[in-house]
Amino acid sequence: MLEIMILSFGGQGGVTAARLLATASLYEGKYAQAIPQFGAERRGALVRSYLRISERPIRRHSSVRNPEMVAVFSEKITKMTSVDAKTIVINSKKPKLEGRVYYVDASSIALDLGLVSAGWPIVNTAMAGAMAKVLGFSFDSLKRAIEETFGGKLGELNVEAAKRAYEEVREWSA
Repeated sequence: MLEIMILSFGGQGGVTAARLLATASLYEGKYAQAIPQFGAERRGALVRSYLRISERPIRRHSSVRNPEMVAVFSEKITKMTSVDAKTIVINSKKPKLEGRVYYVDASSIALDLGLVSAGWPIVNTAMAGAMAKVLGFSFDSLKRAIEETFGGKLGELNVEAAKRAYEEVREWSA
């Protein structure tokens, strides 16, 4: 079983990204859970979301304590909390983390496509695209999950954000 933690700020779409990836996992023939954990529900507050993916039914329903992968939706989060996992996927132009780190400039992708709310880029689908690539998912599974969740023009924009990130994510080598 693969356990993943998503660290985001309220308003960036971390909870939605976990749900999209859980749905995409089902389309990949796997079992999945998306588990949000909120503190104060407000824009800008730190939000942890958890994702479990398995080849077998998942019976564990607790929060994730030792994730194998951590997705970081803003570099500012790395100054607030420790980010420790075997694999890290980060929204960054040039990450300052060590280990097996994958990065994509999800903020620029969201801004380019107008995926903005109250001046904040909404990076959920771009980060989901990057994570799907790192996880070895087919893009079609994620595309289907996004289209079912958003639909219409908003769905098309979010599919484009995910596709760009899926294609642009790179492994960092210092």
